[in-house]
Amino acid sequence: MIKYVLMVLAGAASFGILSSFVKIAYSQGYTPAEISFIQALMGAGALWSFFLASKKQNAKAKDILWLLFAGASIGITTFLYYLSVKYIPASVAIVLLMQFTWLGILIEWILFKKRPMVLELVITVIILAGTILASGLTGQKEFNLSPKGVGIVLASSLVYAIYIVANSRVGKNVYWQNKSAWIMTGSAAAIFLVNFHTVAFENHIGPHLLKWGLFLAFFGTVLPQILFAVGMPKVGASTSGLLMTVELPVAVVTAHLILKEEVNLVQFFGIVIMLSAIIGMNVIKQRGKAAELVIKGTEGDLKTAE
Repeated sequence: MIKYVLMVLAGAASFGILSSFVKIAYSQGYTPAEISFIQALMGAGALWSFFLASKKQNAKAKDILWLLFAGASIGITTFLYYLSVKYIPASVAIVLLMQFTWLGILIEWILFKKRPMVLELVITVIILAGTILASGLTGQKEFNLSPKGVGIVLASSLVYAIYIVANSRVGKNVYWQNKSAWIMTGSAAAIFLVNFHTVAFENHIGPHLLKWGLFLAFFGTVLPQILFAVGMPKVGASTSGLLMTVELPVAVVTAHLILKEEVNLVQFFGIVIMLSAIIGMNVIKQRGKAAELVIKGTEGDLKTAE
């Protein structure tokens, strides 16, 4: 199980480095629609190449529909998040995006009647407290937030939670090569449909944008999708949602190194709180699962003896 936990963490960390480079792309005149679409399109192309090379096809028609839905969810999440940072500070946007931690648990509770454990609720509160500190919000006195930007990133957070739940429940028996290719096809299609006019008629497609697409596709599409496709079904939606909060500390550190943004001691303290909560959550849950296996094994031995 530790291997799958590390896969989800690495996928989330890969997402974390993107925002700094996207801001650089914006400074060169590119738009959220162009950046998110070229990222999804090139990522889908790479994943289909992996699939064709592997020849591991076992997705049924029902699986494909659900995988396209999951892909549309992550595609819209990416576009909305990239769009939100045009209106509000990136540090605020990432904190609001982190609301997917409890939204994912809530969705599973409402749709699948999976009541959250007290431990999950406590850890979620701790992680959210850590995200506020890690973002540097506590060191700022005034906020002039755009309601539009706040609304966009909260919508992104909700769709992100839907993606996590969907990806952890659909296509469990589908080979990751097949699963990831269909997911990113849905992602590219959704971004294109939402931004049809911009992508089709107002784009700046050229060699330089393709270079951005190649970079962002690898770290924002190919690598995370492979890791999530393999790891999420094993880890589960609730734990995956908590693990993926590592995106925030990675984003903060990357912004410090790439964009030279200031990172103070309070922010580092917030990062430590988040990571400690995530590690503690998984250690306790794994011990609980081990105890359940021991109990079930004992019960099985007793029934056999009877």
